[in-house]
Amino acid sequence: AGLGGVAGASGPCEKACNPRMGNLAHGRALRTETSCGRDAAEPFCTYTEDTERRCKRPTCGRCSRAQAGLAHPPAAMADSPFRLPRTWWQAARDAPSETIQLDLEATFYFTHLIMVFKSPRPAAMVLERSQDFGETWKPYKYFAANCSATFGLEDDVRQRGAICTSRYSSPFPCTGGEVIFRALSPPYAVEDPYSAEAQAQLKITNLRVRLLERQGCPCLPAPQSPQPAPSLHFAVYDFIVKGSCFCNGHADHCVPVAGFKPLKAAGVFHVVHGKCMCKHNTAGSHCQHCAPLYNDQPWQAADGKTGAPKECQSCKCNGHADTCHFDMDAWLASGNRSGGVCDNCQHNTEGQHCQHCKLGFYRDLRKPFSAPDACKPCSCHPLGSAVLPLGPRTFCDPSTGDCPCKPGVAGPRCDHCLPGYWGFGAYGCRPCDCARSCDPHTGDCLSSSSDVTWHNEAPPFQAVLNESEPTWGWEDEQGFSALRHSGKCECKEQVLGNPKVFCGMKYTYVIKTKILSAHDKGSHAEVNVKIKKVLKSTKLKILRGKRTLYPESWTNRGCTCPILNPGLEYLVAGHEDVRTGRLIVNMKSFVHQWKSALGRKVLEILKRDCN
Repeated sequence: AGLGGVAGASGPCEKACNPRMGNLAHGRALRTETSCGRDAAEPFCTYTEDTERRCKRPTCGRCSRAQAGLAHPPAAMADSPFRLPRTWWQAARDAPSETIQLDLEATFYFTHLIMVFKSPRPAAMVLERSQDFGETWKPYKYFAANCSATFGLEDDVRQRGAICTSRYSSPFPCTGGEVIFRALSPPYAVEDPYSAEAQAQLKITNLRVRLLERQGCPCLPAPQSPQPAPSLHFAVYDFIVKGSCFCNGHADHCVPVAGFKPLKAAGVFHVVHGKCMCKHNTAGSHCQHCAPLYNDQPWQAADGKTGAPKECQSCKCNGHADTCHFDMDAWLASGNRSGGVCDNCQHNTEGQHCQHCKLGFYRDLRKPFSAPDACKPCSCHPLGSAVLPLGPRTFCDPSTGDCPCKPGVAGPRCDHCLPGYWGFGAYGCRPCDCARSCDPHTGDCLSSSSDVTWHNEAPPFQAVLNESEPTWGWEDEQGFSALRHSGKCECKEQVLGNPKVFCGMKYTYVIKTKILSAHDKGSHAEVNVKIKKVLKSTKLKILRGKRTLYPESWTNRGCTCPILNPGLEYLVAGHEDVRTGRLIVNMKSFVHQWKSALGRKVLEILKRDCN
């Protein structure tokens, strides 16, 4: 009842949830010590009584394992009790005691047992369970007509919560009598079915019933009829073990455990499987720990009382780690807020959250820190850069990438002389011996006519493809698009909504373009396109024809967002980088597959709303 009442038990697993319950005996083998007719056919008779407990005419037959119609194997207890209610298992006639055992392939939750006997119920029996695959056993309940005489125990009929009961040991009815056990009956009633107390009571790997003492049908003989001979066998119609997959409240569906193949049984269509399909960022066969990148807080079972899912929280690894682990020292140091430590930081990062570039690398501020190439290697010139006091290696500024230069040397990489210096070498650069500048290589003084005029021009674009190449240009290069990485892209489709929002992005270029190919250049990606229409340009001169787009917004799995698939036409609105002359595409850009109506709408917005 506790599991059935869990929030979301039959719906989406947004809160604490549990897989559907069923008969754990379905699809699995029930083991017994004997079966009737194993060696030779055995005659037997079944006695029943009327309302006045007078004996009815006995029903007699033969049991033989060799004949299908006369066999009564253990599997008959685990077929459908609704479709095949009159099939049963019967013990050998000479068996004074018996054991019925169910062995499971994993840990399951057990809630209650229902047994329907064909013979009179036993005068004494014990229900036991194992939680370690049969290594040790512990009793759930003792059953006896006289608990104190048989087991030396109190009877729960007189003492509530006692481990023995006389409720189910009467010989009447002589056939069809039931034995019912609920695992969470007093004194084990709990409010949260995933608490440690509930798990100790409900988890099982094996269940067995030991039938210790058989009894006959004590019906009154009919007039002028002899007293019937006592029944000399145990017989059971149904052995129903109600339970579910054990998932700590973190799954609503389970699949077969590796290597488990359910047995086919008549009328059985649903088998309760034992491996959880975990939700709430958990993992494991029973959702018993957090998923690899979700160990920022201690794992917890869901709360079956309040419905709180107690989800595992993701570690903050900035996209540079695939796994993390929980560290109690970090958890306590943070005031019980964050204990996740990222494992094996990638992309040249380090730190608890992979939040710093390693020594010898610097932060590229043009890219989000989650980008795989956000940390660039220092590119200090071996001659012009100075060695820092920290050690024999030269390290650049981790925030800008600027290198420490020797005297007279300039440039972020320390690769040329300052104006007024010459002779770039191992000792730096020497001052010019001139009134004005000198030649940086020879030191010869320069005349005034040699003054340099600087032009801030965009670098020319070189055509990557010539006209004879196909438009689908993957060839041997790795393409960066959702076509090659569809399983790893999680790009959101963009919708043209409020014109004020579109204008507020202050796009500096809007074009209609066809994607020709995409290429990985190591430090960045380039997308070769053919511009078919220029709806807007600002500072750069954008002409129709072939050009290159530069996507900034890589996901950490190596694909571009927004998606640019070769062979398709798009409307692209983005920003120009005047310093490099590049057309940039990133997560702020508007990218949508081209439609004439979309083009007309954007052009109208540019003319009417953005001016």
